[in-house]
Amino acid sequence: MRRTLLPRLMIRLRRIVRNDRIVLVVLALAVGTLAGVAAVLFRLGIGLVQSLFYGSADERFAHVAAALSPWHLLAAPALGGLLVGLLARAWLPEGRPQAVADVIEAAAVRGGRMSLRTGLAAATVNALSLGVGSSLGREGPVVHLGAAISSWTARSFRLSPALMRTLLGCGVASAVAASFNAPIAGVLFALEVVTGNYVLSAFAPVVLAAVVGTALGRAVYGDYPAFVLPVLDTPPVAEFPSFVLLGAAAALVAVVMMRGMLAAQQGFVAAGRRLGVPRWLHPALAGLLLGALALAWPEVLGVGYEATDTALRGGYATAGFAALLLAKLAAVWLSFGAGFGGGVFSPALFVGAMAGGVFGAGAAAVLGEGASTVGLYVMVGMGAVAGPVMGAPISTILIIFELTGNYPATLAAMVGTVVSAALVRVLFGHSLFTRQLALRGIDVTDGAELAPLASVRVRDLMAGDAPVVAPGAGRADLAAALCRSGCGTLLAATPEDGRLAGILLAEDVARALAAPEDAGDGPRAAALLRRLPPLTPGDDLRTALRRFDETHAPALPVVADPASLRPVGVIHEGDALRAFRALATGRGTR
Repeated sequence: MRRTLLPRLMIRLRRIVRNDRIVLVVLALAVGTLAGVAAVLFRLGIGLVQSLFYGSADERFAHVAAALSPWHLLAAPALGGLLVGLLARAWLPEGRPQAVADVIEAAAVRGGRMSLRTGLAAATVNALSLGVGSSLGREGPVVHLGAAISSWTARSFRLSPALMRTLLGCGVASAVAASFNAPIAGVLFALEVVTGNYVLSAFAPVVLAAVVGTALGRAVYGDYPAFVLPVLDTPPVAEFPSFVLLGAAAALVAVVMMRGMLAAQQGFVAAGRRLGVPRWLHPALAGLLLGALALAWPEVLGVGYEATDTALRGGYATAGFAALLLAKLAAVWLSFGAGFGGGVFSPALFVGAMAGGVFGAGAAAVLGEGASTVGLYVMVGMGAVAGPVMGAPISTILIIFELTGNYPATLAAMVGTVVSAALVRVLFGHSLFTRQLALRGIDVTDGAELAPLASVRVRDLMAGDAPVVAPGAGRADLAAALCRSGCGTLLAATPEDGRLAGILLAEDVARALAAPEDAGDGPRAAALLRRLPPLTPGDDLRTALRRFDETHAPALPVVADPASLRPVGVIHEGDALRAFRALATGRGTR
């Protein structure tokens, strides 16, 4: 019933307003409501699980964990990890958690299509992971949940892929805004990370969805910043070089954090295969180690807001900042590598806060009374680590501002974040998410709006009816081959081994055939060959367009593989451009 009712409603709505953009605004309000409610319920779910395992639903529960017995701290994350592993194996694709990278993949290469069932299952596993003490964050799960709800709505109303990607951004913006009380950052995060563009047609519905999500979040949790900073004065200009240096140091910390996470993930898989430990058992083993780490540093459990807030108020000595920095890195590597669900924003804030605290203590020793408070350096460190990890420096700066409500300190955070993001681009790449997608064979480094090109392959566009002639073919053979060609282009291959010798364009052959005959057999194929770099059927549309741009050729040869160079077809620039336009307008390639 639903499969027919919703499309009918969509048709009637379109007939009434006669404008897809207005329809999108109406759906954005609906998705904003659904995603905002889902984000609030997800946060409440984390608290419920945490109450069952630790006796407190407060996000700032490090002091509660510190009062528990050692056996409790060891058993809670281990038992919770066992449940996480079993549920992930039963409910989730490939038995792994779902988060921001999966949303980017859906927006980039699947036209925004996501499974609502998987989204709800992932939210359950992620809430369980965070509730039992996984040292990750809740922003990634709410982003995935909001996107899954958006995708389901778009598919129910049979929206085009282009509109579906925009609605995906609406769900993400609402979920982030409801979860963090950060509407501006929610909008920019959705546009900067998920949809990959700031086009005006997408901006209005995403803003409306974020406003709805913010209203829902504030109705439940109030209008309060996540962290409370003392009033800070704008730092003097002479101190800004310190923030530049902090940005450089934070870039190194961010790279170590991301490389460690990916290495831990690969290490758990490799060790599991070597020792015969099933994947579903990995979170339980990591949970036991996480509990052991929490015996000394209970602050590493959960999202870590209590420790971050303490750091902003300068509540740790230099040794305390350094110890928590190393302990949190280890906890994040364990949680992420073993397959606990969760995001990376909150851990990056924690790690950045401790790195900023260490740096701020050093700056105070060097600058003396001319240095700002340690809390300011903590805030700069938060943005300078989280920004490049997320690949969203603009959104991170705004989130820092909205989480703390402190504008003067945001100026310093801007400097540190920009410097760090630039260095991480050189040392690591765009972000942790793009690296995760690259490991899956998906490249979004040129922008998420170009990533759909990877879904179209040369084999989908090539003409396989291009006749193959020998380089020595004469006038008669060329004329006959041109008549047989369905695409107007010929290929030449050596008779000895069948390897590609070049491509003959229809206009070149026709011009040669139209020329007066000479004493011999007329033009030979070898004289008309264009030796252009070939493509393979598995190359994607992005590679083909780049090759056309480099060669300025109207057609390119396609070979079976680079080793044999056996010609199998031709791809024309016009077909490639038509496929690109179809993707850009959301109509597909056929």
